[in-house]
Amino acid sequence: MSVVRRWDAWSCTVSVTVEGGSPDRAERVVRDLMADVDAAVSRFRDDAELVRVARHGGRLVPASALTVELVQVALQAARATDGAVDPTLGADLAALGYDADLDVVRGAPRGRSAGTRHGGPDEPHRPGWRSVRVDPELRLVGVPAGVGLDLGAVAKAWTADEAARRVHALDGHAALVEIGGDLALAGRPSRPWQVDVAELRGEAGTRVALTDGGLATSSTQERRWTTADGTPAHHLLDPRTGRPADGPWRTVTVWAPTAVLANTLSTAAVVRGPEARPWLERDDVAARVVTLDGAVEHVGGWPPETEVAA
Repeated sequence: MSVVRRWDAWSCTVSVTVEGGSPDRAERVVRDLMADVDAAVSRFRDDAELVRVARHGGRLVPASALTVELVQVALQAARATDGAVDPTLGADLAALGYDADLDVVRGAPRGRSAGTRHGGPDEPHRPGWRSVRVDPELRLVGVPAGVGLDLGAVAKAWTADEAARRVHALDGHAALVEIGGDLALAGRPSRPWQVDVAELRGEAGTRVALTDGGLATSSTQERRWTTADGTPAHHLLDPRTGRPADGPWRTVTVWAPTAVLANTLSTAAVVRGPEARPWLERDDVAARVVTLDGAVEHVGGWPPETEVAA
């Protein structure tokens, strides 16, 4: 019998499902890990390590093993997607007004217009992911002055992967952890997990049956706000412009061996649209794409779907 614990954190819904064992212990494992990750790489805490790194731009800053690992994971995602998933967009998100918890941002519009480009034509191109420096042996992280890191695209998925692994390790029971659309499975369930996929929380969607791997949904529809001048914005930025991505795909869900890989590819696909197909058309990866007009496309061996009501 599966038991679910569910709560809100990180501006999203978090859940842990265990097939046996103690759901209380499982929840505590997930909450403790999320607290550690938040202290390490949150953009919204003055005492977070990643904020300290940005504050000392141009220098290598001592960091915990967790922060170093998460930065390395983010750089791997950037490398694998030719920079479509770029962790150096923190300052761009803040400039657009996304500089606090999303509920706070929605309640008090701020930031420049989402249509504003970086500087003028004579301004040098801003530093990208290749400008980030990491020394894993000495546990040092550095960015150029003025660059802020945002690991949201991969840190949430990494946390889901690691939390599922830790919950499974408690007593060997199958576990499923979801953090805001990033979902990770660990252990072999007695029967497939029934997973709902939707563009918006509480809306009708589709259901798929999974027994392993990770699932991630990246969408321009959920994390939205209005800037100070009334311009709508969302959190998936195109590193080439520093503006919200405006490609032909509004939502992409990817099923892959891990939540990190699934999130990396789903984010890259929204940012680059059809240009991202080579990243999606690979072994052990399948995707469900929603176009701007609501049409659904499948890439790879996407599992059979069943429609579900809101």
